[in-house]
Amino acid sequence: MKPPMSWQGWEGSSGTVGTSSPGVVLVLVLVALVGLWAPPVVSEQPNFIVILADDVGWGDLGANWAETTETPHLDELAAEGTRFVDFHSAASTCSPSRASLLTGRLGVRNGVTHNFAVTSVGGLPLNETTLAEVLRAAGYSTGAIGKWHLGHHGHHHPSFRGFDYYFGIPYSHDMGCTDTPGYNVPPCPPCPRHGTPARIPRKDCYMEVALPLFKNVTIVQQPVNLSSLAARYAEEAARFIRRASGRPFFLYLALAHMHVPLGVSSPPPPNSGRGIYGASLSEMDALVGQIKRVADSHGKGHTLLWFAGDNGPWAQKCELAGRVGPFVGAWQRQRGGSSAKQTTWEGGHRVPALAYWPGRIPAKRTSHALLSTLDIFPTLVALAGAALPPNRRFDGLDVSPVLFGWSDVGHKVLLHPNSGAAGKDGEIETLRLAQYKVFYTTGGAMACDGSVGPAQHHQPPLIFNLARDIQEQEPLDVASREYQAVLPAISRAYAQALEDIATDNVSIADYSKDVAATPCCNAQHVACRCHQPGTHAAVLEHHTGRRATRLCL
Repeated sequence: MKPPMSWQGWEGSSGTVGTSSPGVVLVLVLVALVGLWAPPVVSEQPNFIVILADDVGWGDLGANWAETTETPHLDELAAEGTRFVDFHSAASTCSPSRASLLTGRLGVRNGVTHNFAVTSVGGLPLNETTLAEVLRAAGYSTGAIGKWHLGHHGHHHPSFRGFDYYFGIPYSHDMGCTDTPGYNVPPCPPCPRHGTPARIPRKDCYMEVALPLFKNVTIVQQPVNLSSLAARYAEEAARFIRRASGRPFFLYLALAHMHVPLGVSSPPPPNSGRGIYGASLSEMDALVGQIKRVADSHGKGHTLLWFAGDNGPWAQKCELAGRVGPFVGAWQRQRGGSSAKQTTWEGGHRVPALAYWPGRIPAKRTSHALLSTLDIFPTLVALAGAALPPNRRFDGLDVSPVLFGWSDVGHKVLLHPNSGAAGKDGEIETLRLAQYKVFYTTGGAMACDGSVGPAQHHQPPLIFNLARDIQEQEPLDVASREYQAVLPAISRAYAQALEDIATDNVSIADYSKDVAATPCCNAQHVACRCHQPGTHAAVLEHHTGRRATRLCL
């Protein structure tokens, strides 16, 4: 049996071909012809809105999964734009995923390999250039609203990373107590107050410091009111869009949904479908619909809206976790643990993704191109007419031909970094080559039942053919002709990817901790409570520097 045609003459892990062949010549001719047929380049700089949902499952989008009924606005967005069904987060946990979106580089290059803490001194290395910095230099008004989680102390704060305006929480909203603790598994108590009896610390509950809400570099509320957070984010996003009149804008809206604790403004009635999770999903959907309406009213046809998830569902949260759809990671689940968030199984990094741009992006289209949040950086930079930062390599691609419907070809190879379940954080031990998913290391994160799948190293690697085994249930038999046919191309791709990283200009993040880096509105009050959130006194402390270290500057 001959190897499949797709492997003959294939070289390289970055989408390039090492040697010429008749097939390559034909491809180049076709690319040239597509260029001749393509519509003209965008004549003016478009606006960009990137909405990043947190811990959302591929199956949480009704357009992806028929059982989901809580997302009519997102489904409308899919009908009026393009839906990407083979779209992946750059990592399966918070900080690395966000760092990669904003740099176009994996954590092994940009230095962010695991999550930052409340007391983190560092963040995304300052020598890494963010998407906001590139776009601001190109004339854009830039705003970030929502979760940051890339460092909050000193110049790691978003106000110093290219954003003209910031409103949000500097890390995940379970990393601090609130008076409205919402829904979590297990539940966490509200923040302590003066005169309340001391509580026994509960695992996974942050009780010492209340969750802060920032407006630029000033804490305006501590603790945050989670019940009204979604409405405040929508209001701030709408205000930013309206104020950007006359200049192109870039809005990075990093939602608290669907990460726990889920804080819904009004609890759903009993026996109402998916309960709290469904109500929170509906709230997120309505928020996205509101942003779309504002963007359309600001100038329909001038704004690209890109919606995606940062990683898959957090399975250990049980009924408060999302749906992975068909991407169940059956091989791992049979051996214990979750195959969603923190893992390199499909459920951990295959996420819902939509792009909407009336008049530019085709409506009612489903793309099967292999894409990633890594691609957002180079694509938006290209559409803005800007240049990529020099002296570094990028893992993302300019996928504007896919957005515009001229092509349905994305990555030939996509790398999936370890994200907490197994192996050293950030290292590349899983990759995708065409329809083949390759594991050199496997492991399961904590599941709802408390089980954890042990780390296992595989040499030769496990190989799944996703074209016929989307559940990742049965790896190819090592002795099979198919395995033997694809292994050489996989080995070459893997070796070349590691060599490319090893010879790149890479960064190292500072993961040191210091309690002085903790965001604190007023250290004299229990849990750093603001006596009167947002008052002149709180702002004055920041500007005079009297509590500069506690305000993260």
